[in-house]
Amino acid sequence: MSVLGNLTRRVGHYRWFGTAARLLVPADRVIGRLTRGRVVALGLMPSLVITTTGRRSGKPRSNPLLYVPDGDAYVVIGSNWGQAHHPGWAMNLLADPAAEVDVKGRRIPVRAEPASGAERDRLWQLLVTEWPAYRTYVQRAGGRDIRIFRLVPTGRGAPAGPPPAG
Repeated sequence: MSVLGNLTRRVGHYRWFGTAARLLVPADRVIGRLTRGRVVALGLMPSLVITTTGRRSGKPRSNPLLYVPDGDAYVVIGSNWGQAHHPGWAMNLLADPAAEVDVKGRRIPVRAEPASGAERDRLWQLLVTEWPAYRTYVQRAGGRDIRIFRLVPTGRGAPAGPPPAG
């Protein structure tokens, strides 16, 4: 990880960071769209752009998110920077789990699987290893159950598994 990425991890716990980051999300969406998902979160963290279907509008809604890989799947968390309410994209996934992600310039259809029990605990450990500030966001969220999703590739564009040997 870069020096700037390490610094970002350290300041991610501060309340001002969450406020500033929320203000930068619209610019991050534009950068993600212009680079077709190759650059998200200024390239500091492993990030993707998720496109969900709005649960009320029925329109596509795109959001940049940090993720951790889990096999062929992508794990994301609805921390909403520690706010008391769930992010819209997480509510959209509960209403319609079909979505698309742009990861490193690849558009991949996925199906969201909410994590629970031991699986949630395992994925939580992956997430806080990548972004330790999630622990702070849980405290800040005031007891809100922060949702974790595994985004499992479906159909065309899904990773094909390991490359052939040789």
